[in-house]
Amino acid sequence: MEKSIFEQIGGIYHQEDDYLLPNLTEPESIPVGIWGQRRRQYLQEHRKVLYNALLLSGKLDSHLTDINQQAEDMFSQLVEQMAAQEGITERLKADKQIEWVGHMNNIRQRTEEIVNAELINS
Repeated sequence: MEKSIFEQIGGIYHQEDDYLLPNLTEPESIPVGIWGQRRRQYLQEHRKVLYNALLLSGKLDSHLTDINQQAEDMFSQLVEQMAAQEGITERLKADKQIEWVGHMNNIRQRTEEIVNAELINS
């Protein structure tokens, strides 16, 4: 009996009653962070063809994980740089906590917009 294409690529079957069924497993899902989730949503809503191509090729999770890591790195670097440029120091944090929190929230919000524009929504 000739092997099926599924068997030729290494797949195996199991028998249930009178039927041979392929042993299929769901691909392992890689956990993605908040940036990866935002990227997934953007692709689903605005870049459907790219989303489907990545999904069908099995590369979606690795793409989302890569984007998530890049966004995390970019976010932390930009927050540090902006805080240094604006003179937001640990001294200010110790002396005027409310003012420090306000400045840092402002910096984080601006940085989030930059990361979204540069990586997530592109």
